[in-house]
Amino acid sequence: MRELGYVEGENLAIEWRYAEGNFDRLPDLAAELARIKVAVIVTTGSTSTRAAKKVTTTIPIVMAQDNDPVGNGFVTSLARPGGNITGLSSLAPDLSGKQLELLKEIVPKLSWVAVFAQSTNPTYPQSLNEVKLAAGAVGVKLQHLDILSPKDIENAFRAASKDRADAFLALGSPIFVLQRKQFADLAVKNRLPGIHDRREFVDDGCFMSYATNFADLSRRAATYVDKILKGAKPAGLAVEQPTKFEFIINLKAAKQIGLTIPPNVLARTDKVIR
Repeated sequence: MRELGYVEGENLAIEWRYAEGNFDRLPDLAAELARIKVAVIVTTGSTSTRAAKKVTTTIPIVMAQDNDPVGNGFVTSLARPGGNITGLSSLAPDLSGKQLELLKEIVPKLSWVAVFAQSTNPTYPQSLNEVKLAAGAVGVKLQHLDILSPKDIENAFRAASKDRADAFLALGSPIFVLQRKQFADLAVKNRLPGIHDRREFVDDGCFMSYATNFADLSRRAATYVDKILKGAKPAGLAVEQPTKFEFIINLKAAKQIGLTIPPNVLARTDKVIR
């Protein structure tokens, strides 16, 4: 926003609201923003967008990221949102197949992959379908393990190890994001390589991620706020899709798990954590 000419305290006031991982608080936080009649609400995921959508049909809502804006019912189409919501799509479900392909390149003789997922997540069916298509193409069998709460994570790793999975793929879930360190610790404990959908996992000790560059989406969300503050209507602002993606590997985690990364794969990474 500063690059667009806004200075907080001079020509911009920002009302920050954070649920601190307690998603049950989001409806009340969204209602509070609606009551004080902010000019624009910026959200950072489908859960917060849905909460904002329920409290206002008039205040513009800018999605800094959303897995599937059309499938989630936030916009009529990407080209013509049609309501008070617009912003950016993260394309997360579409990347699941690519993530499985990367595992196939890195893990020797990969044949059995545990898919960790939250079945109540709205993007679960689409993400799972992408993984199934990729699995058929590369000759990998899948083991589906549902994780509905943090207490299910350790059980999922235990089940994957018991069934001798060669690796795991973690589909996008708010639960997983908040438990990044637990994923890192359990992956090392079980010597199970895995791939995630956000770089934060790798920053916190997990092995690998292939994902949309969410920092870039947040920066681009500022351009939507700028246009709306200058009079544009969300209904006429097309939802943009990501243009930048990140492939990140944590070599320390790879060593702890017992993996050697092929040089041709390392050459394609955007970042290597040593």
